[in-house]
Amino acid sequence: MTSTIPGFDYHRVPVADDVALNVAVAGSGGPIVLLHGFPQTHLMWRHVAADLAADHTVIVADLRGYGDSAKPAEAGPDTYSKRTMAADIVTAARTLGHERFALAGHDRGALVAFRAGLDHPDAITHLACLDVLPTLDMWDVLHGTTAAVGFHLYLMAQPPGLPEQMIAASADAFFGYFLDQWTKDPAAIPAPVRAAYLAACRAAVPSIVADYRASATIDVDHDRADRAAGNRLSMPVTVMQQDWGAALGYEATALWSSWAPNLDHRTVDAGHFMAEEDPAVVVAALRDLVRR
Repeated sequence: MTSTIPGFDYHRVPVADDVALNVAVAGSGGPIVLLHGFPQTHLMWRHVAADLAADHTVIVADLRGYGDSAKPAEAGPDTYSKRTMAADIVTAARTLGHERFALAGHDRGALVAFRAGLDHPDAITHLACLDVLPTLDMWDVLHGTTAAVGFHLYLMAQPPGLPEQMIAASADAFFGYFLDQWTKDPAAIPAPVRAAYLAACRAAVPSIVADYRASATIDVDHDRADRAAGNRLSMPVTVMQQDWGAALGYEATALWSSWAPNLDHRTVDAGHFMAEEDPAVVVAALRDLVRR
């Protein structure tokens, strides 16, 4: 079972009281931070990070509550709000010497990146969000039988207790389901990496559920407040998504343009785990982004 990216130096970076993130760094040049999604760890960026490190300082981190980062107990909605998790990343980058940096996130990491772009526009020079919708819009487009694709969102939105018990009782089956169902090319996640993801998730059930629970509560409030205030992403933004629009009944470019005036929206052929299934396409998009 593998848990590190070859050629990267690992650090434990304090970001808040009793919270430190597992962070890996390599390369030199303009900094770019990469944030993973569910049900994964920073390892999902292993191909992309190695390529980008040829001419960038690449920082990959396990989010609060995931992988080898701290997993504080859920003391309230703020503990795993995307606002808190975004502040973690900005603090970690500053600790490593980077006041301004490009930021790319996939899935849950993309929600953290989106919030960082809104809350810390002076720190985020460029922003990429991979295969996700902003939290407020995600709940708006899920309706009727098509919402079944997001059953896990509703399960983990429930009050503390039952979802944690249900998932922990069959953790490998639960988390493995998404690794299997959301991947077009199973070979993209080889057995040792899959085992590392499952082990990391198995050890983090309460914090993963808390992260999702926040997305049904406080994260919605934060997005709604920004929309009401007319706040938008001021930096160049790239969004890469599968073609979800037809199934869920929304127009992706229009939806994202309402948040990001300087938008490059790309539809990809890979499955959800595009950084592993087609890393060259992701690397090319990120290189294009930082040149804008």
